[in-house]
Amino acid sequence: MSPTKNNHLIQPYLFFNGSCEAAVNFYRQALGAEVEILMRFKDSPEPHPPGMVPPGFENKIMHTSFSIGATTLMASDGCSADTAKFEGFSLSLSVSGEAEADRAFAALAEGGQVRMPLAKTFWSPRFGMVQDRFGIGWMISVMP
Repeated sequence: MSPTKNNHLIQPYLFFNGSCEAAVNFYRQALGAEVEILMRFKDSPEPHPPGMVPPGFENKIMHTSFSIGATTLMASDGCSADTAKFEGFSLSLSVSGEAEADRAFAALAEGGQVRMPLAKTFWSPRFGMVQDRFGIGWMISVMP
């Protein structure tokens, strides 16, 4: 396929089911995320269909877009107060040095769970896997 015909862009869209604001604030502190857009359910220019938004979600995040480095992620509280389940994927964070890997890994691990401690691998001087406090899996690696 020609590059001019394939201008698709895939971006992760995460549904935090009520903890989106806490997650975004966590990523701001842990990874330097920068919020580009943030819209709450109460700010919607159109009314929501009856029963779509759980009671008490008026101040929850309907949509946000934030960047970590050159990557843009999107997120929402969604329309469910059930515990969010992030299964079957991880986000991969590539950093330029071992000290940066150590810092990012430690920040994401705070309140989360280490799946594979940072260590030297055959493909990277530093690689590890962690699940953050919101249930998102992260793979941290130093770019070779």
